[in-house]
Amino acid sequence: QVVPVESGGGLVQPGGSLRLSCVVSGASLDIYDVDWYRQAPGKPRDLVASITTRGTTDYQIDDVKSRFRISRDNAKNTAYLQMNSLKPEDTAVYYCFVRRLFRGVRDEHWGEGTQVTVSS
Repeated sequence: QVVPVESGGGLVQPGGSLRLSCVVSGASLDIYDVDWYRQAPGKPRDLVASITTRGTTDYQIDDVKSRFRISRDNAKNTAYLQMNSLKPEDTAVYYCFVRRLFRGVRDEHWGEGTQVTVSS
């Protein structure tokens, strides 16, 4: 069973930084693309950033493009989301999502999320 587990969330002051980690067990991460999503209370879950198996990155939210960085270390079976210059509006539960298409079948797995709170 493939299980992503997020960590690294917490309470941080505006302007601070956090690095989220997503450790995947049950499979080798190098066959999966990885997404980071976030969901604030009362709002839909939004895609924040993606990284392909080849390391190509994309950021879906304009406001984070200059502040967040997604990366992966396949040797550690871990993906990361480095978040800098955090703002109160970044407050959300952050989720890791790993996915691939294998023989025409979607193979997708969500983590349970890690809370990020940006507040003074």
